[in-house]
Amino acid sequence: MKKLELGNIGALTLLSCIALTGCHTAPKQLYQWESYQPQVYEYFKGQKGVEEQISALEQDLQKIRATGNMAPPGYHAHLGMLYASIGKNDQVIQEFETEKTLFPESSTYMDFLTKKSKKQEK
Repeated sequence: MKKLELGNIGALTLLSCIALTGCHTAPKQLYQWESYQPQVYEYFKGQKGVEEQISALEQDLQKIRATGNMAPPGYHAHLGMLYASIGKNDQVIQEFETEKTLFPESSTYMDFLTKKSKKQEK
């Protein structure tokens, strides 16, 4: 009789563990990366044209916004630096400001880059 009771308790415990494990859902990702990391890698390798990288990042940004997610830290800063390399200063400032708004801890660096790009504009 005791063997049977222990077996029932063990089975009940096992079923409870299985049920609780099945209810677990993975946490939502904080950021949606898309091809950001490969684009940064390509930038440093220098094997891909700047316009092509900008196009890929802009398309990814549309996907990210469409799903209601956020781009990761540095995304807009990198996009701004790509725009700077082709002389699109209005977009440079816009991307740096977006980076500052989304990630206030980047303000000092974004201000530095903004001042630098304005000096190069003159």
